[in-house]
Amino acid sequence: MEQQSVLKGVPGILRPFREFIEGLGLGEGEQVVYVGVPGTCTPFVELLAFATRSLPVTQIFVPGVDEGAARRLEPVANVGVQAAGPAGPLRPRVIVVMGGLSMENSPVGANEVIALLDRYPTAAVVGVCFQQMFEKTGWCDRVPFDLLIDATIDPVVIWSD
Repeated sequence: MEQQSVLKGVPGILRPFREFIEGLGLGEGEQVVYVGVPGTCTPFVELLAFATRSLPVTQIFVPGVDEGAARRLEPVANVGVQAAGPAGPLRPRVIVVMGGLSMENSPVGANEVIALLDRYPTAAVVGVCFQQMFEKTGWCDRVPFDLLIDATIDPVVIWSD
């Protein structure tokens, strides 16, 4: 995959994501399905879903690759976007693979994610990770990303009394 641009901050993550999703021309109810580690990836999934909240798509979070545990992502007034009730059957037009899945302590490996992607061969595949996690773990060579967003959180400054 060829690097196309370098952006900064949270908008540098959200704008390219939104532009990619908009560019697909998805219609009412078509699904954007996020797969990630519960807790670790969930806040980033909610942020991505918030960035695309005005689009006519249905957004869904799948913990790990457990499709039976999938939850709808719904806008919540004055809060953002949060996981809600069960999602029902999956028919993803886009699958967003979160980098937490590739971390060493994740119970899900590349083979399980690839098996999920293979069940939906027409879905576009987006990767979102931090600190080159997909590259470090070899997932870039194995997962067919149509778009990869790799952000850096560095430095982290802590102030304390």
